[in-house]
Amino acid sequence: MSPPVIVTGAAGFIGMHVAERLLERGERVIGVDDFNAYYDPALKAARAARLEANPHFRMERLDIAEAEAFEALVRESGALRVVHLAAQAGVRYSIENPFAYERSNLAGHLSVMEACRRQPGFQHLVYASSSSVYGDRPGDGAGFSEDDAAAEPVSLYAATKRACELMSFAYAKLYGFSQTGLRFFTVYGPWGRPDMAYFSFTQKILAGEPIEVFGQGQMARDFTYIDDIVDGVVGALDRPPERGGNRILNIGDSAPVGLMEMIEVLEDALGRKAEKVFRPMQPGDVTQTYADISRLQALTGYQPKVSLVEGLPRFVRWYRDFYG
Repeated sequence: MSPPVIVTGAAGFIGMHVAERLLERGERVIGVDDFNAYYDPALKAARAARLEANPHFRMERLDIAEAEAFEALVRESGALRVVHLAAQAGVRYSIENPFAYERSNLAGHLSVMEACRRQPGFQHLVYASSSSVYGDRPGDGAGFSEDDAAAEPVSLYAATKRACELMSFAYAKLYGFSQTGLRFFTVYGPWGRPDMAYFSFTQKILAGEPIEVFGQGQMARDFTYIDDIVDGVVGALDRPPERGGNRILNIGDSAPVGLMEMIEVLEDALGRKAEKVFRPMQPGDVTQTYADISRLQALTGYQPKVSLVEGLPRFVRWYRDFYG
């Protein structure tokens, strides 16, 4: 029997879906999560219960920054591949709680790399980066390329994600193990994160409460449906770079949608109009995101399949089912 794949952040949004896909194709999976209270732990528990119904899955309640414990898990499991999705997320939260990002994102990433590089025969570490590393780019009609400098992050969250990429370049060269960093672009869909705009807007519109529209509604995002994201993650996992390589790949929809258009699609799916309160841009936010996905396409054949018009109604159906 082949060794299990370790998925960190498995009780998280992307982590649960990646673990499910791996289980569906016959892999054994060990999930790692600390179930912190950044958002409703009951949602994380429900995701975990969904995974634990599969006999080939086991969940370890563990803080990835606990380096000795994580290394012991990698060693005893015999895992040769890790999908590292655990992190302290959120741009705005990083302004008020910076040390949470130091621990989860910096110490956590270092802990994961140390465990992987000490595992004999280790094959591939795939880790989550973020489109936020590009900073606040002007809308020039071109997608963000992996070759762009990514040298001016506008939030601590973005800075920690870029730091993780640089740490991985160093470790790949020093210790000769293969790594892939994935720059995710605005992931959405069923089982999503309550701190994301589409999720919180849904809550408020159904409750008859006004929604706050930041950036005066002028922002645009490269909304990417969760199933498309998982296609890219698993496709990259199956194709490690050469020994000692750290490859960076964008993973997005490559079709930015304006915030006001997203709200219109959501209103149609909910069958209700939103009361909108317009606000200026918040600190740490960016005007637009737009993924150039040509590198991931060339490597894996990645092709986003689910448009926002199709994906947001799927989220709304899940939301109504889950929350009644």
